[in-house]
Amino acid sequence: MSRNLLLGTLLSSLVVLAALVSFFWTPFDHTAMDIPAKLQRPNGLHWLGTDHFGRDIFSMIMVGARTSIAVALVAVGIGMGIGIPLGLTAAAQQGSWLDEVIMRANDLVFAFPSLVIAILITAIFGAGAVNAIIAIGIFNIPVFARITRGAALSLWAREFILAARVSGKGAARISAEHILPNVANLLIVQGTIQFSLGILAEAGLSYVGLGAQPPTPSWGRMLADAQTMVSFAPHLALIPGSAIILTVLGLNLMGDGLRDWLDPKLRVSR
Repeated sequence: MSRNLLLGTLLSSLVVLAALVSFFWTPFDHTAMDIPAKLQRPNGLHWLGTDHFGRDIFSMIMVGARTSIAVALVAVGIGMGIGIPLGLTAAAQQGSWLDEVIMRANDLVFAFPSLVIAILITAIFGAGAVNAIIAIGIFNIPVFARITRGAALSLWAREFILAARVSGKGAARISAEHILPNVANLLIVQGTIQFSLGILAEAGLSYVGLGAQPPTPSWGRMLADAQTMVSFAPHLALIPGSAIILTVLGLNLMGDGLRDWLDPKLRVSR
């Protein structure tokens, strides 16, 4: 197991652990305001200090991890659940009108960044975590569709696929039984990368007010609230910013490590 995989797994596990623990314990109530204790630096009582309302930042970071993970996880699930079948279908029907329709639809989605899609969805349905999930999930669909199609196309000309076709198996069955298992490693690695991008996207949407709404903590909104107080309370921005950086770094390292571990061509014999 590579160092990247070990370090990435460790960082990611710490974030997941904090999110899980926040369901039943936090040092303080993350919604409780204590104005006399506002803007405290990290100390023995408030381990990461307090914000401008006197709320405990450590508690907010823990609950914010839960928010970020939930949004990114569901969004990636949407992308994989829709994008992978579309990619397999496009590869199985290469050159047909169905392949063309799927790929041009992917191009259309790619033409609009996730933030623009989020603004459009928010304008129609209102701001909130659910709409952020939908926006990020929609943006993930063409990513997985393209990767699945590209990987699957290289397999359709292989001998074992030709043997399966000769045996009477249809395109759908071949895709499920032979193509998908052989591209699963690539999709798992891409899933970790998209998961980290989902956390970044959720933070960005929350920063502009389109993500999770108060009183639910969000790392992005914590950064937005801190931007006018950086000069005299830098910990308000440094702590959630560091949480985002470490989480994304951990997931990217884990993705690189998984790629090296799962791909025999990239393994280094010891």
